[in-house]
Amino acid sequence: MVHITQLIYIQEGQEDVFHEFENVAIPIILKYNGRLTLRIRPDQTSVIEQHIEVPYEIHFVEFDTEEDFENFKKDDERKSILHLKEKSIRSSILIQGKQI
Repeated sequence: MVHITQLIYIQEGQEDVFHEFENVAIPIILKYNGRLTLRIRPDQTSVIEQHIEVPYEIHFVEFDTEEDFENFKKDDERKSILHLKEKSIRSSILIQGKQI
């Protein structure tokens, strides 16, 4: 099992474009034995260290195997909408781990 945590920071005013990207990308996860287990939209009260920027969303995703995750990233439908991701996401932090 592969576990992905992603902190997503959105370009100001591009929330609708980001949601358009997610509406296509999230269902694709299922094609590759993946699951979006949590999607959190934190607010300022969620951050302990107040000097840290609050991400727009935090995603927790799991895939059965590393190969499933790699195949998801190569999916042609997902690739066809990457322009929406690039337009809407200013930056992101992806943390990959395994259950211990």
